[in-house]
Amino acid sequence: MTTDAGAVIGAGRTALGIELGSTRIKAVLVGPDHAPLAVGSSDWDNQFVDRRWTYSLEAVWAGVQASVAALAEDVHRRHGVELEGVGALGVSAMMHGYLAFDADGELLTPFRTWRNTDTGPSAERLSAEFGVNIPHRWSVAHLYQAILDGEEHVGRLEHLTTLAGYVHWQLTGEKVLGIGDASGMFPIDAGTGGWSAPMLDRFDRLAAEAGVELGLADLLPRIAVAGRPAGELTAAGAALLDPTGRRLRAGTPLCPPEGDAGTGMVATNSVAPRTGNVSAGTSIFAMVVLERDLTGMHREVDLVTTPAGDPVAMVHCNNGASEIDAWVGLFTEFARALGADADPSAVFEVLFRAALGGAPDCGGLLAYNYLSGEPITGFEEGRPLFVRSPGSRFDLATFMRTHLFASLATLRIGMDVLQKTEGVRLDRMFAHGGLFRTEGVAQRFLAAAIDTPVSVGDVAAEGGAWGIAVLAAFATGRSPGQSLADYLDDVVFAGATLRTTEPEPDDVAGFDAFVQRYVSGLAVERAAVTSL
Repeated sequence: MTTDAGAVIGAGRTALGIELGSTRIKAVLVGPDHAPLAVGSSDWDNQFVDRRWTYSLEAVWAGVQASVAALAEDVHRRHGVELEGVGALGVSAMMHGYLAFDADGELLTPFRTWRNTDTGPSAERLSAEFGVNIPHRWSVAHLYQAILDGEEHVGRLEHLTTLAGYVHWQLTGEKVLGIGDASGMFPIDAGTGGWSAPMLDRFDRLAAEAGVELGLADLLPRIAVAGRPAGELTAAGAALLDPTGRRLRAGTPLCPPEGDAGTGMVATNSVAPRTGNVSAGTSIFAMVVLERDLTGMHREVDLVTTPAGDPVAMVHCNNGASEIDAWVGLFTEFARALGADADPSAVFEVLFRAALGGAPDCGGLLAYNYLSGEPITGFEEGRPLFVRSPGSRFDLATFMRTHLFASLATLRIGMDVLQKTEGVRLDRMFAHGGLFRTEGVAQRFLAAAIDTPVSVGDVAAEGGAWGIAVLAAFATGRSPGQSLADYLDDVVFAGATLRTTEPEPDDVAGFDAFVQRYVSGLAVERAAVTSL
């Protein structure tokens, strides 16, 4: 038991962050120094129903409640006290997607997640009309596609939000969204920090041309930047988080709900210009804070914002580490069949470390991690694929290096647009997420892929759930006029230790050769989608 921590928890001098990720819902409690005091989590996964990726709302609340309960148990186990309230609260979740509700608050169609890529016609038309890239997964692309497809529910639509916005709404009654998450719904006006008025008008005209009369501005949540209040926990909201009624109190202030990209930026102290971070899990994406506008529109790059509203170039790839997880599962099963007491985390460690000895250019092996579509390379559907020629080097080390390179290859294609076409410069790039858990492996390969030093550190160990807890603390504890960047530098990350890996020339040359082969082989992946 830590007496000081117990006293802090008992006095409510804490902030609670909850993040709904792709495969895990996680809750993190932090104290006044922002160090984690307790953690709770619950696993979940998306379902492929009627050719769309979705999660049920019942699963949302079951997972959130399980995570809060696990956190409360961790509080008692570590500190010997009961959780009976927190000082501030924040909610984060995977960005984008489509959650549409009617006037009674009823969900009109199953949640359409960021993973769905059946919005190609909509994204293409909106990008052309707006003059900015509108990705397949953005909420407005889903809405316009539903209009183009003549879906009946559009006529009954009263409110449109993201997963974080939905959970926050149910907890507080407030239809509000943090600006970072909002920037993945519809374009933001950098000058006002609100929705782009000219584009709202243009969208309404496009909808009218398709026979639908609506005012999009009335359907979207209001926008709030980091540090602003965004409502308080209601009694009903407290019961949703904790059905026991003992652990959370009505009246707890909430910060604006944010997307996982924004909380990842906070968790890696990457909110200032010329900083960036890469998050790698089920999906993989890079966030680069810009010091100037890009010169043109690029299909590979989204323009979003930090939680404070600063412009960000986002390279988002739908497919990340899931295919590696599948292979690790297979090797774990094989090890157990031999009688070994194989723990999956140990298998990960062995396989990842083996990759360091693989051929620098992957020896002629090729893999695609496309479980779903991948808009950056033009795929609406995916097929996981491993290919080799008769003369390829086929050993465990090169096999694993190939799959790790494949998990980064689409990201590299998008980053080339920023670094080579646009000349965007980075002073530092941070990495976080499950792919980087084995020290010095994926970090080294990412440094090679983007030819940039890459840092990792314990500061991001709890990921976005910790990031949204920090945002909750910022909203209630910052000094007057203090910016988010200054708060992170001067308060949260002061004295933080990072491990930085410089790109190695042989790795850089090897990744360059691999990505050329990867691009040439996309025709093979396309044939697999067509034929299988």
